[in-house]
Amino acid sequence: MESINPATDDVLETYDDHTDDDVEAILEAADDASESWAATSITDRQQLLERAGEVLRERSEEYAELITREMGKPIAESQAEVEKCAWVCDYYAERAGEFLADRPIGSESNARSFVSYEPLGAVLAVMPWNFPFWQVFRFAAPHLTAGNVGLLKHASNVPGCALAIEEVFREAGYPEGVFSTLLVGSDAIEDVIADDRLDAVTITGSEGAGRAVAEQAGSELKKHVLELGGSDPFVVLEDADLEAAARTGVAARTINSGQSCIAAKRFVVVDEVFDDFLDRFVSEMEALEVGDPMDSGTQIGPQAREDLMEDVHEQVEASVEAGASLECGGEPLDREGWYYPPTVLAEPPLSSPVAAEEVFGPAAAVIRAEDEAEAIELANDTRYGLGGSIWTEDLERGERLAREIEAGCVFVNELVKSDPRVPFGGVKASGYGRELSREGIREFVNRKTVWVQSAGEDDDVVPTE
Repeated sequence: MESINPATDDVLETYDDHTDDDVEAILEAADDASESWAATSITDRQQLLERAGEVLRERSEEYAELITREMGKPIAESQAEVEKCAWVCDYYAERAGEFLADRPIGSESNARSFVSYEPLGAVLAVMPWNFPFWQVFRFAAPHLTAGNVGLLKHASNVPGCALAIEEVFREAGYPEGVFSTLLVGSDAIEDVIADDRLDAVTITGSEGAGRAVAEQAGSELKKHVLELGGSDPFVVLEDADLEAAARTGVAARTINSGQSCIAAKRFVVVDEVFDDFLDRFVSEMEALEVGDPMDSGTQIGPQAREDLMEDVHEQVEASVEAGASLECGGEPLDREGWYYPPTVLAEPPLSSPVAAEEVFGPAAAVIRAEDEAEAIELANDTRYGLGGSIWTEDLERGERLAREIEAGCVFVNELVKSDPRVPFGGVKASGYGRELSREGIREFVNRKTVWVQSAGEDDDVVPTE
């Protein structure tokens, strides 16, 4: 397993894949740790999580540089990613006990009934490379604190990040086996999911990978959560603040050099302001600084792998051939590394790749809509449903239209983002289940109903099921 710097194409380090014996030992350690970890008090688990956040902050510079070297994220974004991981640790270190406290239920006057939230056991997390620390911590922070043990199968191009995350939990004082990394390829996942010692699985990744995991987990009757791709709409109405919409729209499209499932990808703009918005948007895109991701002034770094850069270019070329107007960018940069420039395509056919597929790079489709009604229709004209953004100065209008967007989250006058305080996840081909907030920590627990009353009471009640 190789770690390759996408800015230079140089091999950073080579790692030995875990053997079958290694995987067996890791699964056994997780199984051994599961019972005692579940019995550990929530207060003790929260204290360990708080310490994990401290480790992240103490070594933030080291971890940020590792992220940037392995997958090319601009260093300023890597630093923000590490801080966000510390934030999610802080959040659940403070709130997990509240979220997992027994929930009383009013039932019979002579009985006490409640729901308890008890850990499932071992949870496998299949995680992507684009946010190599954040994706893992938004899984691990809640679910380890809920009393589960975690197994990480990270993307094969970020093995250094995978091992560093394991190191964070070890340095924080977590018991052996509570969090472990599996350095294995995707072909090993099926056997891990099938193993009786594994209780659940979560994946953040492509639609295809999600379908494969769902099929396997479903056949094993194991709980699973899918956070998959997106083709998020960014709807600009005639009463929008166009300067703010264009500026934020560029940030929404180019975060992580365009490699984000919740990046705005389809800019649906009503006819009345289409030309004005397009001019502003193109100018903002062209002004972005593309360069060495280790430079603090860089806004767009390389794509994470050469094949990913080629995929984006193929989608752009096919869309131009189909009739889209290329406003800027559109060709890989002639320089060392896997760089693709900020690219804008105007009025692409709705069947073209940039309008119909997920584009995982800094290429934006700007689509004309006749009016509000058509804008919402176009926004929902996708098999995905992860996030959406609506721009209007009329906040009541924005809230009304947000309820009409088919997505797991909709932001009015803001870019789509994940936040520990609010639930995150999608609908349609973007998956199901939720991460973060109260809903997220309860995904991998047994919501157990407990009913307590004295023996002999209500003996005359006839059961109905």
